[in-house]
Amino acid sequence: MSKHVFLTGPPGVGKTTLIQKVTQALKSSGIPIDGFYTEEVREGGRRTGFDVVTLSGKRGPLSRVSSDSSTSRREYRVGQYVVDLVSFEQLVLPMLRNVNHGSSAEKKICVIDEIGKMELFSQAFIQAVRQTLTGSETVVLGTIPIPKGKPLDLVEEIRSRKDVEVFNVS
Repeated sequence: MSKHVFLTGPPGVGKTTLIQKVTQALKSSGIPIDGFYTEEVREGGRRTGFDVVTLSGKRGPLSRVSSDSSTSRREYRVGQYVVDLVSFEQLVLPMLRNVNHGSSAEKKICVIDEIGKMELFSQAFIQAVRQTLTGSETVVLGTIPIPKGKPLDLVEEIRSRKDVEVFNVS
């Protein structure tokens, strides 16, 4: 039987919105839940980046549009976006460690929206996701991108796990 649920589908189809609605329903039912989602940041009607928002209400930049074409050596980029790895790890890693090392008496749900190119620049995040998926008391509700271009190792690993059910959102 599948233990973890992942949503996939094209960008903008509503994966994050669905995750947020499920999260609200679970929270209001008193089910222990933690995690994060990514949210578009818009200025003047155009997308300028993405923020990470934890379910406990903390927020920080995941990426922003880069204004210059010169790249520093420690810069992680996806298209026009520069990924703020430090901010991402400071918000997400403590939450994942907490989920993994919480009391094992109660099952927890961990929201991971999303496991994509930007997030996968972090080796510590990759390790934490693997730990969370194998943790006996944690159920993961997450999102992964549709396969496009070069396969993302962790995403393909998640897709092929026997304890994962992937739903295509259209």
